[in-house]
Amino acid sequence: MAKRSSLSIRIVEGKNLPAKDITGSSDPYCIVKVDNEPIIRTATVWKTLCPFWGEEYQVHLPPTFHSVAFYVMDEDALSRDDVIGKVCLTRDTLASHPKGFSGWAHLMEVDPDEEVQGEIHLRLEVLPGARACRLRCSVLEARDLAPKDRNGASDPFVRVRYKGRTQETSIVKKSCYPRWNETFEFELEEGAAEALCVEAWDWDLVSRNDFLGKVVIDVQRLWAAQQEEGWFRLQPDQSKSRRRDEGNLGSLQLEVRLRDETVLPSSCYQPLVQLLCHEVKLGMQGPGQLIPLIEETTSTECRQDVATNLLKLFLGQGLAKDFLDLLFQLELSRTSEANTLFRSNSLASKSMESFLKVAGMRYLHSVLGPIINKVFEEKKYVELDPSKVEVKDVGCSGLHRPQTEAEVLEQSAHTLRAHLGALLSALCRSVRACPAVVRATFRQLFRRVRERFPGAQHENVPFIAVTSFLCLRFFSPAIMSPKLFHLRERHADARTSRTLLLLAKAVQNVGNMDAPASRAKEAWMEPLQPTVRQGVAQLKDFITKLVDIEEKDELDLQRTLSLQAPPVKEGPLFIHRTKGKGPLMSSSFKKLYFSLTSEALSFAKTPSSKKSALLKLANVRAAEKVEEKSFGSANVMQVLYTDDAGRPQTAYLQCKCVNELNQWLSALRKVSINNTGLLGSYHPGVFRGDKWSCCHQREKTGRGCDKTRSRVTLQEWNDPLDHDLEAQLIYRHLLSVEAMLWEKHRELSGGAEAGTVPASPGDAPEDSLARLLRVLRGLREAHSSSLASSPTSGPNCLLELQT
Repeated sequence: MAKRSSLSIRIVEGKNLPAKDITGSSDPYCIVKVDNEPIIRTATVWKTLCPFWGEEYQVHLPPTFHSVAFYVMDEDALSRDDVIGKVCLTRDTLASHPKGFSGWAHLMEVDPDEEVQGEIHLRLEVLPGARACRLRCSVLEARDLAPKDRNGASDPFVRVRYKGRTQETSIVKKSCYPRWNETFEFELEEGAAEALCVEAWDWDLVSRNDFLGKVVIDVQRLWAAQQEEGWFRLQPDQSKSRRRDEGNLGSLQLEVRLRDETVLPSSCYQPLVQLLCHEVKLGMQGPGQLIPLIEETTSTECRQDVATNLLKLFLGQGLAKDFLDLLFQLELSRTSEANTLFRSNSLASKSMESFLKVAGMRYLHSVLGPIINKVFEEKKYVELDPSKVEVKDVGCSGLHRPQTEAEVLEQSAHTLRAHLGALLSALCRSVRACPAVVRATFRQLFRRVRERFPGAQHENVPFIAVTSFLCLRFFSPAIMSPKLFHLRERHADARTSRTLLLLAKAVQNVGNMDAPASRAKEAWMEPLQPTVRQGVAQLKDFITKLVDIEEKDELDLQRTLSLQAPPVKEGPLFIHRTKGKGPLMSSSFKKLYFSLTSEALSFAKTPSSKKSALLKLANVRAAEKVEEKSFGSANVMQVLYTDDAGRPQTAYLQCKCVNELNQWLSALRKVSINNTGLLGSYHPGVFRGDKWSCCHQREKTGRGCDKTRSRVTLQEWNDPLDHDLEAQLIYRHLLSVEAMLWEKHRELSGGAEAGTVPASPGDAPEDSLARLLRVLRGLREAHSSSLASSPTSGPNCLLELQT
């Protein structure tokens, strides 16, 4: 049994932001922090006070997290980025919205006294005495304190206050992971109601000391417990009256959903998985028809999630093609007009969209990547709509003349024809590069549609059915929003966005087989018609070759592609190199190209050079961030591993941005999650001279001063499938519609009462719905047993203890 939490985050847009630049505008972007740990950075939207991002993320994290905060920043090229404001959502707030938090939230001013982070390790005791009891507070250490100084660290000390008396620890210089091991005692009167306050501060020689957080201890509860020890989360100082700036800093539109799941062992889900797989294998010949029943009871708002979960489940069972084939047949059986085929948001359409994103994303990158990059690099002004043409000056210095509208339109048409031609040529060459399971699925779709709509008048219908998914629901959205499909790191500017939109429209016209209805909508697209007509012929030839794959060829191609073992992640990184010894020792970062597979992390001088293995994935013990002060550089990570002789080693790698850092950390953590000997603690600094830079500990192999975060990962399109989690999510959905399933069961069984399903398979002949209801009951009992056997927290916890 494992408890898993995930956050689905969509950062939609902002409005009415304040101007931070002298131009009267801002260059806003968002930073997302979970418990003050930056995990996401959106793209910057330039020169606007109402930015649109539309970016979506899913973060997996431990159930013990406390809050997620969204900081809106203004990017500055020459100075430090400005903080505009923030929105903070606590875990309790998200838990109170089962369907997710959605809407506009006012940005709040960032108060330094509330920007606290980290935990402090305390031992608290009540000691008996001759005249009165004594309260002993041992301040042992702290971790992950906020860096308040320019050097990327703090000079922390602790102030302990009780009944008007204050005692302080010594100051630990340049550390966010200080160790004090100091003890203080106070006289304790029985029945005293005053609380013990432990405050962490950053010492400053010249300016005011900075507040780092505090812990308030209920002495009455401590008296009952007599002794407590653990890690206490530092809390902000909320005693001061805050100046509210609601509305003055603008608003942020968010969609955030917290999902907590208790995932049972695989054996518990086997009855559900086997039942669903049996239904798919039977197809339209089966009597039960559970899949259409699931579609019937699934609301529109959650259909995409259900489709994705079912698709991933069957993909892991090797039945994705059969599942989609069943959905194709169901859709065709209730469609009478060819022009309405797959136009609705049915389970078939949603499942096929998810399938292409899961199984075809690498293929999309190989086809579209070079074309999208060229559009971004050229940055040409392109416009075909005469009502939107901007006439500009052309010519050399001193000989400027206004460019005519006809010249702009002709130049734009030439540019778009070139991009469209290059895209269609790349697509036609990509038949062998398309994954075998995608080709086989399109073969089934093509055949089913041709069987349903035979005859010369429906000649193009099978082709349009394929292009409705490949072009209209996969390629065109990726062209219009390349960042959302991981084709680019940043959003396109206004000029490039317009070029991409016109190119996507042209691809849609080709996908619609140059239908008259498409041409009639926007007559100004006429200059592209020769290329579109030629593209229709190319696309039909491509689809004919794409679906021409037999079962044997499918298996051979799938086997060939599986042997290639595509990398989990690859790209340029900077590896830390040390030269010299003693006082002459120097360090630097060297750029190399890294490739991460399920077996090793390798590097090469160039992308095409021969790779050398840096470390084996089975030897990885942790992948964590490095303090910025350690190398004077941001976005550095460390991979802790053992060499072939079993000796501990550390590789320091620098990424170019916070998103790339978190993506590499996430990929490394996911491929090593089942390794033996994973570390529970690590040092976020480096061992320099005779001590660690983070906690000043002198023992190089000693226990780390911070906890590892192996469970904090970002969901990516190429993540390995998690069969148990998908089965749990399907069970959760079926549980939510159980009442409707019972109603359907009563209809089919002639009015039987709810709950009267056979207790075991041998009691009476069962239909598939009755078996499903029995399986749901078994899973509910398994969850109840797991909750009953899970350990509960002790009754004397002063605060939430984290060890």
